Amino acid sequence: MQTAKYHTFIFDLDGTLLYTLADLAAAVNYALRTHQMPERTLDEVRNFVGNGVRMLMIRAIPDGLQNPQFDEVFSTFRSYYMQHSLDTTRPYDGIPQLLSQLKAAGMRTAVVSNKFYAATQELCQHFFPDTVDVAIGEHEAEGIRKKPAPDTVIEALKKLGVSANDAVYIGDSDVDIETARNAGLPCISVLWGFRDKSFLLAHGATTFAATPSDILQVANMGNNNSYLFTYIR
Repeated sequence: MQTAKYHTFIFDLDGTLLYTLADLAAAVNYALRTHQMPERTLDEVRNFVGNGVRMLMIRAIPDGLQNPQFDEVFSTFRSYYMQHSLDTTRPYDGIPQLLSQLKAAGMRTAVVSNKFYAATQELCQHFFPDTVDVAIGEHEAEGIRKKPAPDTVIEALKKLGVSANDAVYIGDSDVDIETARNAGLPCISVLWGFRDKSFLLAHGATTFAATPSDILQVANMGNNNSYLFTYIR
């Protein structure tokens, strides 16, 4: 039997564990429509996400922070999203099984997200109440910088009571690659999220998972006859 390579798994949320794009886009467009602003396509919203919802709205609102209605539109977005974050959001296929397998093997799991702290907690409690040990969202007002700063990862490790020595970070974006680098962790980039492989390669990705079960392979926890992930040296 092989010894697991990692014992702590720190996950991004949007685009990694959960498909949230449709609900985010609906909230963006509700806010824009309410304030008589042009709506955005799903692909535009896909390209806007990754740096937190405030940056999402800076990118979505014409003229961003320079728009005199920015705070009002952002408030409308936030209120709507908190009420509709579960409309179509769902775990990606294989994610619940992956988390259950990690839990059964005695691994520690955490989620770190640039999403609102309350929304991060609500989504993890709703979808993964027994398989995610710690869930941390954006709370810069308390001095914890959002990703790609390493602060949320450091906080997650602290709450788990573990070191970074046998931890791995899993995400779907360039922000996640940079977050892992800043935290001194290896990074697995997933290929089912909001960014494609060529984009991730261009931003420094080295290890990929095409399916959630590939993450077990990288961690030396899966069937050794199947190696669906790719190392790019």
